[in-house]
Amino acid sequence: MSNDNIDKINAIASAHLGKAGDGSVVKPYVTPDEVDPSLLVGVPRVLNRTAYEIDEENLPFYGKDTWNCYEFSTLTDNGFPVSGLLRIVYPSDSTCIVESKSLKLYLNSFNMMKNGRTIDEVVANVEDRIFKDLTPVLGTDWLDVGLMFEDSDARKPIAGDFTQIENYVDPTAISFEHFNESPDILDVVEASDPYVRQWRSSVLRSNCRVTNQPDWGDVYIAIKGNKQVTAESLLQYIVSMRKENHFHEEIAECIYKRLHDLLEPEELFVACLYTRRGGIDINPARATSDDVFYKYASGLADPWSTNFKTLRQ
Repeated sequence: MSNDNIDKINAIASAHLGKAGDGSVVKPYVTPDEVDPSLLVGVPRVLNRTAYEIDEENLPFYGKDTWNCYEFSTLTDNGFPVSGLLRIVYPSDSTCIVESKSLKLYLNSFNMMKNGRTIDEVVANVEDRIFKDLTPVLGTDWLDVGLMFEDSDARKPIAGDFTQIENYVDPTAISFEHFNESPDILDVVEASDPYVRQWRSSVLRSNCRVTNQPDWGDVYIAIKGNKQVTAESLLQYIVSMRKENHFHEEIAECIYKRLHDLLEPEELFVACLYTRRGGIDINPARATSDDVFYKYASGLADPWSTNFKTLRQ
């Protein structure tokens, strides 16, 4: 990626962070009494995609970004708190992603706002307001928003029979020497007929683009084709993300693009399910088609997942 693009992304992303990339302190934030959409910051996807030769006009994938926001709270007209899990889902072809700290601050601005007489009214008003405020920032007309009581873990497992790579190979017998993204270490094996391999790893680590704080996650990869990558080299490649400074969506697209270019698969699915930080977890998923996407990630992308009981009782 060019230094110019890196500087542009860092300048945008550091708008609300406690410390900018140079360590300078950003002025303290005070929770407003009214919803403040001006807090939202969009980061153009194209600034990172050019580094991986991803054509914005002809994306090589179908995908969605799923954000689970665990600390959402607002008020009824009589001051009763309505708190729940807010799930936001938007497509990978949106012009921008939303910077996570800006979204957190925007959602916090609902805390003291009275949004309806009943819980039903609050839920409807909140969903409508977030749709109205967020779609122009993202540059998309498609957005799913759902406010729910959490019945169980929001991270519904990806569908499929995924093999944990760390249990399939002996990691102690592999040399891990690359800690910056290294696609050249991927080893390809070929077969006469296409077949499917489904891999999962829990050792994904990348870093916040601005603060350099580590982000931890699980990565799911499903490949159908005559070409596959060896489990050992795929694990080495996942580990090579360890010093990369990128947004979560960028990591998922990087892994997808490298495998797509190398293997030319019939089907490819990549999902990075990151752990919660600052009350929000971010779960980007990319696939060769919408059918492949929903084969594996229908629960992840559905804001009304069966894992939840909606507030609309």
